[in-house]
Amino acid sequence: MTERAINIHDAKTHFSKLVERAEAGEEIIIARAGRPVAKLVRLATRTRPRTPGLWEGQVKLAPDFDATPDDIIEAFEG
Repeated sequence: MTERAINIHDAKTHFSKLVERAEAGEEIIIARAGRPVAKLVRLATRTRPRTPGLWEGQVKLAPDFDATPDDIIEAFEG
């Protein structure tokens, strides 16, 4: 969809218009010194609401999950 990369200076100057183009579905490539470095795209939205509890009963945490071994603490604290 993109014809060419937009340099950073032009992207800053025309940011609002570039966001409008991205909202319309166009992918905007932003370049520094002619080298592509970033892509501006429309933010994807959820197509359906999130269902809480989908993994209920499938994930188990070890009883010592929150315990940090002494040797690890020593490695961090010295």
